[in-house]
Amino acid sequence: MDDFQKENIIIEKTPEEKKIELIVSVLKAKRELDLANKNFETAESGLIDYYVYQIKASKSKLDFLVNKAKQKGISLNMIEEIYFRKNQVS
Repeated sequence: MDDFQKENIIIEKTPEEKKIELIVSVLKAKRELDLANKNFETAESGLIDYYVYQIKASKSKLDFLVNKAKQKGISLNMIEEIYFRKNQVS
């Protein structure tokens, strides 16, 4: 039996694609934090600790990503503008 090895072509992302991916990650993390906060507000007593943990984890993730964005020269105003455009109701 012959063994065949599949060749995977690795395509490096452009700096612009990396910035877009980082912005999308920031927006997703912001949504996760918002959702965790909403869930905490309506949580039953047995789930309060769970949502507190989720809020802390989501906040840490968001802080990390925002710092990364700042290092890459992406402004929060730019991220907020994209967030509001994406969530705007027509």
